[in-house]
Amino acid sequence: MKVAVTTLASTVAALLGLGLVMLYSSSMTKVGTHDLIMQLVWLALGFGVCVTVTLLDYEALKQVRWVGYGVSVLLLVLVFIPGVGHASHAAHRWIGRGGFTIQPSEFAKIALIIVLAWYGDRYQRQMTTWGRGVGLPVLIILPILALIFKEPDRGQTILLSSVCAGMLLVAGVRWRCLFIPAALGVAGLVFSLSSDHMRQGRIQAWLHPDAHANGAALQAQQAMLGLGDGGWTGLGLGNGIRKFGYLPEIHTDFIFANIGEELGLVATLAVVLGFVIIALCGVYISLHARDTFGGLLALGITLLICLQAAINIGVVTSALPNKGLPLPFISYGGSNLLAMFTCLGILFSVARQATPTVVPTPALDSVTDDNPFAAKTT
Repeated sequence: MKVAVTTLASTVAALLGLGLVMLYSSSMTKVGTHDLIMQLVWLALGFGVCVTVTLLDYEALKQVRWVGYGVSVLLLVLVFIPGVGHASHAAHRWIGRGGFTIQPSEFAKIALIIVLAWYGDRYQRQMTTWGRGVGLPVLIILPILALIFKEPDRGQTILLSSVCAGMLLVAGVRWRCLFIPAALGVAGLVFSLSSDHMRQGRIQAWLHPDAHANGAALQAQQAMLGLGDGGWTGLGLGNGIRKFGYLPEIHTDFIFANIGEELGLVATLAVVLGFVIIALCGVYISLHARDTFGGLLALGITLLICLQAAINIGVVTSALPNKGLPLPFISYGGSNLLAMFTCLGILFSVARQATPTVVPTPALDSVTDDNPFAAKTT
């Protein structure tokens, strides 16, 4: 376990360091270092939260599960209240004003994972039934998913749905029981996209990028050009040109393209490897948790971090349509960074309380008896 925790911490530290360097590089076209300073402030705050959560017994999360869930729902409702919520690009995803805003959906994901981990632990013997395995969990999941979907934030909705489905399957729900909820969810998503011209444009741009090169496919095309220009070793730190107005949001959702352009394929593969290592460490911690609650909690957190990274990288490489999810530990953004540090603290807490692996030592007599090369006594 010590090796897993050390590896996890080292990998996250490397990703954070890379993120700060690339954030500074992508902000060279701006006046001052405001983005970098704000990221450092959020990093310091997140580190404090991570240490605090690590030192706590994760079992305490059971006691506040419904409080966290209720506060998350309330905050998700507040984003729609004029004067409290902050809208940007026709989306209501933030609360706050001025230079300080938070995105409640980032913390609602963690609250929902905690509730589902408790639920899977509490009703683990009944998870194979329809009512306990699917019916009640859907009632728990639906309010948060619906509010995030309403913002609208399709990317977060798909991400959180996938995480919840993975946790329920590991908790014991049968595949066929999830078919109907999954089919209804996909049908609802398709229906909403059919009446949303902006997101229809994104899908068309993904399917036919050349026909929308100067419109909805601009970011994806520029990201691919940046990755291609970088080659194996990149153009050199600070020498990328996509940040000069060619690729909007390069410091947030498309920072992976900046890494590829300036540091090359070697660096992007190292980032992918970093998230693979996080996934392996998270699964190891989950498998060695002292109880079912800890195992499901660690699994949900691991899925959240790694699936979000996979979606972000998929968007930047044009494998997926644009969904607007940041790259964990690397992209600029206070709410996501703070949420990721909270997730990391939970993983460390589960690891700290893990059941130690004990290798049984057989008795000396039994070893001698079973050893064909042992000396025989008469």
